[in-house]
Amino acid sequence: MARDYYQLLGVSRDADDQEIKKAYRKLAMRYHPDRNDDPGAEERFKEVTEAYEILRDPEQRARYDRFGEAGVGRGARAGAGGFGGAFDLSDAFELFMREFGGMGGGFGEMFGGGRRRGRKGPRRGSDVKVRLSLELTEAATGVEKTVRVKLLEPCERCGGSGAEPGTSRETCPTCGGVGEVRQVQRSILGQLVSVRPCPECGGEGERISSPCQECRGEGRTRHERTIKVDVPAGVSSDDVLKLSGRGNAGPRGGGRGDVLVVVEVTTDPRFQRRGDDLLMDLPVTFSQAALGAELDVETIDGSERVSIPAGIQSGQAIRMRDRGMPRLRASGRGDQIIRVRVWTPTDLSREQREALEKLAETEGQPPAPDHKEPGFWERVKQAFTA
Repeated sequence: MARDYYQLLGVSRDADDQEIKKAYRKLAMRYHPDRNDDPGAEERFKEVTEAYEILRDPEQRARYDRFGEAGVGRGARAGAGGFGGAFDLSDAFELFMREFGGMGGGFGEMFGGGRRRGRKGPRRGSDVKVRLSLELTEAATGVEKTVRVKLLEPCERCGGSGAEPGTSRETCPTCGGVGEVRQVQRSILGQLVSVRPCPECGGEGERISSPCQECRGEGRTRHERTIKVDVPAGVSSDDVLKLSGRGNAGPRGGGRGDVLVVVEVTTDPRFQRRGDDLLMDLPVTFSQAALGAELDVETIDGSERVSIPAGIQSGQAIRMRDRGMPRLRASGRGDQIIRVRVWTPTDLSREQREALEKLAETEGQPPAPDHKEPGFWERVKQAFTA
């Protein structure tokens, strides 16, 4: 989807250089990842910086005004003094610090001296996925469960550093502690600069000369843990509950990943679930269907009495409002839909047969089929959407 660089910066298309620079600085300060913990801030920071990179340059801005993003694509940008290639977070930090890093008042120190966030330092641990089976009644009420998970925990011997006790990590000689290496190439399109994690230290900026004997320098060992999971009411199969910061520890002091609990709601023989609604069959006798009746039916909350109207036909549905599943992340509940099924006896007693024979003498013929009358499943569908 095409982006509007002017809209990203919140300026008009005839804004001058000072307006563009002022707007960018304001947005960059707001979304800079070192000052904003919002997960979406990093992507927003990259977008506004890319927009500023294009609009601050008169030549690139003119091409963008004429051709849109196609005019400032990969090849065009590389030959016009841009970063070249895909615009990534490293590029965004570099442009930001080049524009504002020399300002007074400790501005550079405020943002880590221009080092790229996420490049230097231990890596975050991976997420762990585990499946949790629930009964329908548990999904309806919410429940606290426990799951057993095998996790990578910080090594007790070295405290998670990866270095043998009594030794310490040292600055990587290849990248000088920056955690990344840069490679400059020249081509017919201009100068191309690529930034990648240091191959010596894996982007951490440090290396270990004496690895811990317990974890072999990894800084973590595997253990089995029991974790509590608070399951909210209304969950469905394949819903994912995220337990932030409860997953694998990162190598050599890195932060933890998440535990992703995938819910599986088992089948309940009494109901069929359709979203937040519950569907069930209710067998009734011919006399109950013809004369009407008060019957006890099962709901997810227990037994409840329901009125069967006289003259109901087999396949017609009765709606019990607010007797279905709670709505996840919303108020209210779904409904319970009762499909009436008229039961025809197959083994008649003598008294039953005589009674039905007398009825047959007076009941007359059934009405002709109404081809406009909806079928069984269509009636159920109408009951759901009513």
